[in-house]
Amino acid sequence: MIGHAEHGALVLADISGFTAFVTATELEHGPPIVAELLETVVGCLSPPLEIQGVEGDAVFALAPDRAVVPPARLLDVLDGAFVAFRARQRDIQEAGDPCPCQACQNVATLDLKIVVHHGRFLRQVIGGRGQVAGADVILAHRLLKNGVAPGRAYLLLTETAVRWAGLDPTRAGLSARTEHYEHLGDVRCFVRALGHGASDRAPRRPPTWAERPAVVPVAPAHEPRVARNALSGTGWRHRQGAVGAGGRGQPARWPR
Repeated sequence: MIGHAEHGALVLADISGFTAFVTATELEHGPPIVAELLETVVGCLSPPLEIQGVEGDAVFALAPDRAVVPPARLLDVLDGAFVAFRARQRDIQEAGDPCPCQACQNVATLDLKIVVHHGRFLRQVIGGRGQVAGADVILAHRLLKNGVAPGRAYLLLTETAVRWAGLDPTRAGLSARTEHYEHLGDVRCFVRALGHGASDRAPRRPPTWAERPAVVPVAPAHEPRVARNALSGTGWRHRQGAVGAGGRGQPARWPR
């Protein structure tokens, strides 16, 4: 079956420090913590972005042309995802029932980096599952391996993404750099710290039902579980609808 081509932004949100964190922490806690953080990012990106999938420690998403209007609004979406990522980290660290395991103690070592490229991609179906392909898709993924100094959260946009968004690099606080990749050549990029445009007054935790207005919209069934948990104010250690010590439908705790 022949697919169809589209233009849009290709976004990858990657958790830095993932390999060191997972290999040096407890199996029962390390991967679940990473999963919570990834679900938080997914819940902030979609909508308006279209989630293509979770690839190990990264979320791959698309913003087809006209999905984000104006295009520059994409930066607010990405900054918001970073703020939520940081808030979830704090929730884990400041849980009322502190855990002494290596995973819970070292969650602050994880960081977030986001790369954005704008280009052309082909939608196709393989094995009954939709996916996108093309040189620009390859480039977006290759951008995760770059020369930006590690140890900080950052946003990297290619020059084509900056032009598509209509950004003035100077006013947007973007620093220019050039990356080189085999078969793809030199790629001019722009970098800035994540959270640069987000509000410093972001909540430290999701509000509880008691703190919300009397009328609260119910999260649609298709939204990620973490989004529904945020509405209910449950902590990262509890999952709604899990089978726990209290029986079916009661919160369950992660194993110690």
